[in-house]
Amino acid sequence: MDILTWTWVLVGLTFTLYIGIAIWSRASSTGEFYVAGKGVHPIANGLATAADWMSAASFISMAGLISFDGYDGSVYLMGWTGGYVLLALLLAPYLRKFGKFTVPDFIGDRYYSNVARVVAVFCALIVSFTYVAGQMRGVGLVFSRFLEVDINTGVIIGMFIVLFYAVLGGMKGITYTQVAQYCVLIFAFMVPAIFISIQMTGNPIPQLGFGSAGTDGVYLLDKLDGLNRELGFHEYTSGSKSKIDVFFITAALMVGTAGLPHVIVRFFTVKKVSDARKSAGWALLFIAILYTTAPAIALFARTNLIETVSNKKYEDLPEWFSNWEATGLIIFDDKNNDGKVQYVADASTNELTIDKDIMVLANPEIARLPNWVIALVAAGGLAAALSTAAGLLLVISSSVSHDIIKKIIKPNISDKGELVAARLSAVVAVTIAGWFGINPPDFVAATVALAFGLAAASFFPAIVLGIFYKRMNKEGAIAGMIVGIILMLFYMMKFKFDWFGGGTKDDWWFGISPEGFGTVAMFVNFIVSIVISSFTPEPPKEVQEIVDNIRIPSGVGNAQEH
Repeated sequence: MDILTWTWVLVGLTFTLYIGIAIWSRASSTGEFYVAGKGVHPIANGLATAADWMSAASFISMAGLISFDGYDGSVYLMGWTGGYVLLALLLAPYLRKFGKFTVPDFIGDRYYSNVARVVAVFCALIVSFTYVAGQMRGVGLVFSRFLEVDINTGVIIGMFIVLFYAVLGGMKGITYTQVAQYCVLIFAFMVPAIFISIQMTGNPIPQLGFGSAGTDGVYLLDKLDGLNRELGFHEYTSGSKSKIDVFFITAALMVGTAGLPHVIVRFFTVKKVSDARKSAGWALLFIAILYTTAPAIALFARTNLIETVSNKKYEDLPEWFSNWEATGLIIFDDKNNDGKVQYVADASTNELTIDKDIMVLANPEIARLPNWVIALVAAGGLAAALSTAAGLLLVISSSVSHDIIKKIIKPNISDKGELVAARLSAVVAVTIAGWFGINPPDFVAATVALAFGLAAASFFPAIVLGIFYKRMNKEGAIAGMIVGIILMLFYMMKFKFDWFGGGTKDDWWFGISPEGFGTVAMFVNFIVSIVISSFTPEPPKEVQEIVDNIRIPSGVGNAQEH
């Protein structure tokens, strides 16, 4: 069978599986819609968390970034992996013990203020919509190449699929759908990696193939360094970013992870606090499988790309090139009219423009793997994008229905009425997400990185101080969140979208990129929060007792009383 037929078969089978699971596990109450009835097994929750966490940015875009940026791209690897460890160890168990449905719910109750709740909802919506734009673009990318439709049509198809199982199943449906999606995406990621590792190094373990010699006896990293030097690019194993920017991007991704509402809410779906810790451990194991493989895929893809394209006659290029050229994601401009592809670092003579997001998807084709493997990667990319999009859309809908309608506008709303409001909110959220997917601010990973910066700037200080600092009050938290999110939005708009006078890399404050500025905004948030809380009244005594209680292990209080 050809690639298109295989893709329709595999994507059709996986989509049928997702929809079937959504129908089987549809939510019948708000508890099931928001937190899956708090009855998910730790291993299942670990699988679902991994799928929720490993978005299109992890599956499609991260290896592409590393492939082009080399050492510089590793900030995403370090930041996202380290961030999950930070979340699992520092925040997840305490938030689960607090026992709320959403992050704005935690902030609203911890800071005894509906104003704090509204600010948290606003931040959750900004973060989630920025993040979901990257996912919907990832869906469009996959559809545009493998199902031969344009990117916008692909986004719309993805919208309808997500809408079906997110609106019908809520968190219960999403959880079990994400278990299936993890199995699909990890299989799709690992199979071509193993194939190509054997092909290039004779080693079936990609992580070991990454540091091995190729069939010509030269270590792959040394070989790619040499190829990059010949073409004028910086060495693959050396970086061009400043150390301060590397530090700030890594930190922003780490603390942004620990403030992501769609990941945090996963720890509310288990029965008890110990299950939250267990599911965090399982998720880390499942995430590590993909994250330790991504650098190997990046290396394989970059080496194969240069060897099959650079300085080759256009008519002699392999079929994969014309396939991707048709999508507009690879552009060849024969500047010197010699019929050869000049792929070099110098922009004035370079004739090849490549979208970084295609590298993982194109990798099996470049390596001439069987058609079913190529189609499998398409199914995996869709699984990664759709699983995260569903989690984000649930955060958006629950923020509106639970934290705004139930907690503020109409406290007496029935359980059934709240469920209807949640589903209607999800419909609106999917529509807006689709628009963002059709008009994304940047390539997938960069868009997602901005979402992490926004989460770092807004949520992280409020959550950390809410758990570990009894003196933290509503005035400090509200001021910190507002200042943090506004500062990050201003910097992002100025240097990403050329608002407020725009600017170039030379104008960055302290030499820090927009992807790393979330760390600066986070520090400002911390300072503003602590200073203002020091000059305003203490929180009520009952709130301070709650803070003490969520840090005491279950059963300890009773043991001390007897």
